[in-house]
Order: sequence, then C-alpha cells, then structure tokens
Amino acid sequence: MQNASEQPSDSSVREEPVRLIVITGGPGAGKTAVLDIASRMLHHRIAVLPEAATLLFAGGFPRKESSAARKAAQRAIFHVQHELENLLIEESTVDCVICDRGTLDGLAYWPGPCSEFFAQLGTTREAELQRYSTVIHLRTPIIGYNHQNPLRIETAEQARIIDERIAEAWVGHPQRVFIDNAPDFMAKAHAALAAIVSALPATCTRNLSIPSLP
Repeated sequence: MQNASEQPSDSSVREEPVRLIVITGGPGAGKTAVLDIASRMLHHRIAVLPEAATLLFAGGFPRKESSAARKAAQRAIFHVQHELENLLIEESTVDCVICDRGTLDGLAYWPGPCSEFFAQLGTTREAELQRYSTVIHLRTPIIGYNHQNPLRIETAEQARIIDERIAEAWVGHPQRVFIDNAPDFMAKAHAALAAIVSALPATCTRNLSIPSLP
C-alpha cells in the first residue's frame, strides 16, 4: 500500500497537459494525405488520431438523410471523438495528439440550431474550444474536388458549403491557421506540415525528421 507521503512516479508527472491539435477542413481538402505524411515524420511522443466519423461509418453505423439519423450520427461521432482524445490524455504516454477533425466539426453537419447541438451533448462552445491548442483548417478546393474516398458523398458545391460551416464552427479559437489551396497540392501539404510543426510542444520537435516532398 502506497504511503500518502510518497510522490507519484515520474510517468504520472507532466510539465504541461497533453496538447491537442486539430486538422480540419471540408471534404476533399487533403486532410488524409497531410495526416499520412505527418504520421511518417513524427516520433513516439506524438499520436495521430483517426477520424471518428470514418471509424463509425466504415463500421456500419447507419448513414441516413433523416434529421433524426443525422443527429444520432453526430452525437455518436462527438462521443467517439471525445473518448479517443481522453484515452490518450489519461494514458499520458504522449505529449501531443494530432486529431483528424475535432468535436466542433459536428456543428457543420448538425441539422438544427447550434444551441440544440450543445444542449444534447451537455457541453458548450467555450469548453470545446478550450480542448484544443491549435486548429489548422485546410480549405476545400473549388477546382479539382474528387471522390476518391468511397465514404465521401458530397458534391463539390456541398463540400464548399460544409467547409464554410466548419470555419464558422471554430470561430473564437485563439490559435487558428487557414491553409489555402494551391495549384500544386504539395505546396499546400508543405504549408500544412509547417503549421503542424509550429504548433507542436518543444518536447515533440527535438530530433524531428521532416520528409522531403516532391
């Protein structure tokens, strides 16, 4: 039995909380490609979380157009996102978590007023904004939008509207970075990776290996 005067082990002591960084943006913005590159350049003190919506829909969660179904999906996505993040925060084995979307992305897909979203999920905009240290928003391309992802069902115009709604959802975050589109996607990827590296805590940038992109 541990004596009350004993200090916790080094593994339970942190100089600062686990840092959460959001990579967001509308459909077709290039998040998947950027996160794939990021996962290869980062080391063991950094974790990259998968997109909660992809986990749910690929696993068979009903994807219907009714208001009730869309709300059920967004509630499920919100809770899965929270628990994925909380798992890494509570395990405390990494210093930084890069999240494929964040909890406020659900506002862009919610078929009702924002107040209802927060009421049903028992949270506030302020609480969700405070979860994340940095929000990096990759803009959806107006030209060159594609459907390579089989779970992507939106048209180019719908994707553009969702991109704008996501931007609105994160209004008020003090550290938000927009990555605009470029004729060459690799230029956009370089800008996104630079924003990620700038947002990392010092413990995660030591001996960081950044790959050379074409």
